[in-house]
Amino acid sequence: MTNQLDTHSIWRPSEIGASTRSQPIDVDLISEPHDTTELVDMHQSIAQVLATQGKWRLAYSHLTEALRLARDTQNVTPIIPEQYQRQVDELRRAHAEAVDASLRDALTASYNRRYLDQKLDVLLAEQPRDGKGIAVAIVDLDHFKQVNDTHGHVVGDRVLQQVVALLQADLPAGSFCARYGGEEFVLVLPEASPWLAVTTLERARVRVAEHNWSNIVRGLVVTISAGLVHRPGWELPRRDAEWQLRRADDLLYAAKRAGRNVVAYRRSGAIRIAGLDDNCR
Repeated sequence: MTNQLDTHSIWRPSEIGASTRSQPIDVDLISEPHDTTELVDMHQSIAQVLATQGKWRLAYSHLTEALRLARDTQNVTPIIPEQYQRQVDELRRAHAEAVDASLRDALTASYNRRYLDQKLDVLLAEQPRDGKGIAVAIVDLDHFKQVNDTHGHVVGDRVLQQVVALLQADLPAGSFCARYGGEEFVLVLPEASPWLAVTTLERARVRVAEHNWSNIVRGLVVTISAGLVHRPGWELPRRDAEWQLRRADDLLYAAKRAGRNVVAYRRSGAIRIAGLDDNCR
């Protein structure tokens, strides 16, 4: 029987666990086992050990090879052993969870800067020219240093978590929130018109300002400021994520100068303040 594991290597079961000394070897060099059932069992055992070590890709490859061997022993429509299928499914879920965790901020569970950079570049590159456009906003907590200095970082962490919950409470489909750094967050709204983008940010601002922060500390007041940019699909040249974020940051600075607790954006080239220039509040 020809073994098809030519594209990757495995470890001898006796060597797994001594990762600093284990040397990968080709399947063709293994003299034992000869029996297909033993090969299946061997791949299953290796996959289990690799999974406990967090080596999901290798573990998955060994389990899929065990499934292939099991199928090849059938003369009719193969019946995949339930235990193998269950383990493959569990590894798939574990791998998906590990990937998702690597793209999340540990404190707030919002997406992290890595996800933001990757996703925003893709959205900008794939944005249809006849679409509504894409909106990007940088949101900053006003005077957040005072919260930490006055009440401590434990309270500050709870405030950040609650702000993220409020920011994400009413986002349009396909939108997401990512932690940009410190107390700054980015909201990305694909396929959003300028009006939808402004109203979404303004409603988020109001939710934060009107939230009962006394549930955390009596008398606590928290507000946010935001700089919002909108790029229509037809806009040329097509700029990258970094350029869009710089534009949003400039407008965030304008919101701070306007007195904080506002959303700043541009309309017809002029800086506008939501709620002051429009009927958004």
